[in-house]
Amino acid sequence: MPSLERTCGGSRELSAPRLRRDTPEKACLDPEELCRLVADVRALTAGPRPWAAGAVVVAGRGPVVAVQEASGWALRYAAYDPETDSGVELPEPDRVPMTVDTPFDLASLTKLFTAVAAVQQIERGTLGIDAKVGAYLPDFRAAADHGITVRQLLTHTSGLRPELPLYDCANHAERLALLRAEAPSTQPGSYAYSDLNMLLLQHLLERLTGRTLDVLVRDGITRPLGMTATAFGPCPGAAATEDQRRPWAKADRGLLRGAVHDENAWALGGVAGHAGLFSTGHDLAVFCRTLLAGGSYGPARILGPDFVELLLTPPGLGFAVDQPWFMGALAGHGAAGHTGFTGTSLVVDPATDTFLVLLATTVHPRRRPPDSRPRAAAATRLARAVRATKGTAGPERIPG
Repeated sequence: MPSLERTCGGSRELSAPRLRRDTPEKACLDPEELCRLVADVRALTAGPRPWAAGAVVVAGRGPVVAVQEASGWALRYAAYDPETDSGVELPEPDRVPMTVDTPFDLASLTKLFTAVAAVQQIERGTLGIDAKVGAYLPDFRAAADHGITVRQLLTHTSGLRPELPLYDCANHAERLALLRAEAPSTQPGSYAYSDLNMLLLQHLLERLTGRTLDVLVRDGITRPLGMTATAFGPCPGAAATEDQRRPWAKADRGLLRGAVHDENAWALGGVAGHAGLFSTGHDLAVFCRTLLAGGSYGPARILGPDFVELLLTPPGLGFAVDQPWFMGALAGHGAAGHTGFTGTSLVVDPATDTFLVLLATTVHPRRRPPDSRPRAAAATRLARAVRATKGTAGPERIPG
């Protein structure tokens, strides 16, 4: 929430405080637990077969960034060798070290920005959360015929299957025809995570506003918050992702760096409701802080507090809520966040006013079965750091 300046006569409301780098003690976090958190992240990038080639972790409480560390490499491999099932390592002088300013392909963290853009329209009264998608997209006949609602798109309860092979279509007209004809594969109302939800939501927002999704995100979120390193690609200098080839991938594109990893987002030109954004750890920390402050950051306000609460109240609109498999011990009291296939994740915990951003290149040089145990372990470290400074009346509040 906006900070209060104490005066002799009471208090007056100021703009929400901006993030500042300071010590764990200033953030009322235990420094030993945060040292262990940093050591754990560094270990994830070590050895011949690391969990990730490189990683960035940013963690804090209130307006204080207590951890901001980079480990490993933004570019370590030239290719993937299927015969040895290992990466072809670049000579060390040709590798690119990871830094705290390295941009990452956010993958499904893009969904959070699409969700915020939708809730902005809900706040303005131009979009009804329980309105039928067909009211806005009548040409999307299958969605219209099954009565899919905006809320169902945002909560992954539309019944749509996880994805469509848009990357195999010859042109945009074929891709659009597939989306328009796609009917739910299960009864709407039951949970089934699907990229198609956010693709339909993208089309709805673009039809409603007359602006493309990249413009909506830029003008409504990243520009007012000063997130200058966050945008849809291409993004030269980003951390490398995959040597993308069949049969393990869905397209033959070679080693990717700065181009979106998701094959459908790539087929759609790099701007998609489910994937396509690039960002840095610091920019995502600003995004987290904005949510924890009720939608405000500095003088900017992108949502009102009631609508941030709408986003983060279970089951969450775009956001996952209380998911121990990647939130660790932060889950259970309203923590919200998301993961991305490329190795990205973020968690905000309103109960303790903490945030954790962990960006990792887990698909460099090629995708593996997902393993979120390191994400959960990092979140648990942060939760333990909070508990270590907790008073009998609850967590301390961090002054602005």
